[in-house]
Amino acid sequence: MKPYFLLLFIPLFSVLSCQRPSQNTSNNTVAVSYSKDLNMDSLDGRLLLMFAKNDKTEPRFQINGGLKSQLIFGLNVEAMSASDQINFDNDVFGFPMPSISDLEEGDYYVQALLNVYETFDLASGHSVKLPMDNGEGQQWNKSPGNIYSKPFKITVGKNGIQDLAIVMDQVIPAIKAPEDTNWIKHIRFKSEKLSAFWGRDMYLGAHILLPKGFEDHPEAKYPLMIFHGHFPSDFGGFRTVPPDENMKSDYSERFKVEGYNILQQQEAYDFYKRWNEPDFPRFLIIEIQHPTPYYDDSYAVNSANQGPYGDAITHELIPYIEKTFRGMGEGWSRFLYGGSTGGWEALAVQVKYPDEYNGCFAACPDPIDFRSYCLTNIYEDKNAYYYQGDFQKTEIPSHRDYLGQVSSTSKQSNHLELVLGDKSRSGQQWDIWEATYSPMGGDGYPLRLWDKYSGEIDHTVADYWKENYDLRYIMERDWDKLGPKLKGKIHIYCGDMDNYYLNNAVYLMEDFLENTTDPYYDGEVDYGDRAEHCWNGDQENPNHISRLRYNSMYIPKIMKRIAESAPIGADLSSWRYK
Repeated sequence: MKPYFLLLFIPLFSVLSCQRPSQNTSNNTVAVSYSKDLNMDSLDGRLLLMFAKNDKTEPRFQINGGLKSQLIFGLNVEAMSASDQINFDNDVFGFPMPSISDLEEGDYYVQALLNVYETFDLASGHSVKLPMDNGEGQQWNKSPGNIYSKPFKITVGKNGIQDLAIVMDQVIPAIKAPEDTNWIKHIRFKSEKLSAFWGRDMYLGAHILLPKGFEDHPEAKYPLMIFHGHFPSDFGGFRTVPPDENMKSDYSERFKVEGYNILQQQEAYDFYKRWNEPDFPRFLIIEIQHPTPYYDDSYAVNSANQGPYGDAITHELIPYIEKTFRGMGEGWSRFLYGGSTGGWEALAVQVKYPDEYNGCFAACPDPIDFRSYCLTNIYEDKNAYYYQGDFQKTEIPSHRDYLGQVSSTSKQSNHLELVLGDKSRSGQQWDIWEATYSPMGGDGYPLRLWDKYSGEIDHTVADYWKENYDLRYIMERDWDKLGPKLKGKIHIYCGDMDNYYLNNAVYLMEDFLENTTDPYYDGEVDYGDRAEHCWNGDQENPNHISRLRYNSMYIPKIMKRIAESAPIGADLSSWRYK
């Protein structure tokens, strides 16, 4: 899951005032075009219209699933030219208000943006239109090449919005690639497997943290640690100088901690010092860039809709990195770890490629048993948005705090995604699960697990998910073959008050692992008391500290695993220099 979703604050129930503010009921129309000066023509994409009640920042940066989200409306455009005007009227779906007619009278700052789609001619024979990642990690509001208008102020009166015209005349600029340092190297690698699937050249990237003494010890070959997670702009959490003395302290609303920006820099510097200590094992650590046209991250497995990312990472990218930077290149010397999306990936990759890796540390993983797909059982429930009784229904929560106070619902977050893009093209959380786990539909896009508007579940699609991506089910189904290969390799950690109810699926996985595995899985499942999302197994430090220590906290367990499992004759010395 994307970490910034932890900031959601949406009320589960609306509070009705005695008198509803005045709203416009006219036939509202907003015409959007783009400037000929952009020298662009025949653009496809998702056209987004946004309204904000404040000008603290541009409306495009104020759209989210939270209580403070501003308004957004969306529709598809095809072959849009500079001479075209695209009209938004009362029928265009929006979030959190479904229609422009719901706008109350008053002042707004308005802005339009086109999330540009490109055409992909897939190996399957389908042609699909999707937003190509342009180095930003699939962020529609800052993706290079997207066009937008500068925000300006309007007044909505009792007659609504009449004859409002918006011209998009700005282009989001390219992002500068990170530069190599003595410690951190960056690669961009063309994948033949992915290029064949997508019908064009497709690339993977990686940021590699080198061990101390890498240049001075050319004889050494190193074990590999793979930190899975969301799109990394550079290698994070590593800093060679103390915190900036001139940095102004900020406040983390999420963690209720003052000066969290300074604390982050201090932790990064502390890791650098630890990395250089004489008793610290010498490893290669990599963070992988594998955004897809559907999300900032491929989920590191093969997929009908996204292609063979699992094979591309495991059989193309990682061997290339090991060859280039003197990795050992053997399964016993590779380890996986990560949290949230990265937690699911660490476990899934270990299960899908049991011989290629020697242990996974999966923290707060995305749902690993689809009987608890957050709070939905996709096999038995009929609807993903409501608990249904004979005479009433209640919306299903999707986010809570450590006290259980609910702040968003499944319907709300899915409806925002529906505005941002149809056909699983929003670039957000529920849609990427669908793009990863679903079969491909007849139009070349992922089949929906449920109707995005109503929440009605398609159990045929659910059965496909079960057979291919329900990790608990797959492990139980195939344990006679997987068990001997996974023994001692599975480690799962989760807070028992995970914001997204992810602990529920972990309970189901633990029940299988602890009570029914033969051979016994011989790993670890642990929980943090009242811990929220991103808890990663640290029983001594608060969440806001331990989440900054992923790159060092599993080292003792990895070293223990190496000592117990390395094959006879394995190199256990060249990389243990002082």
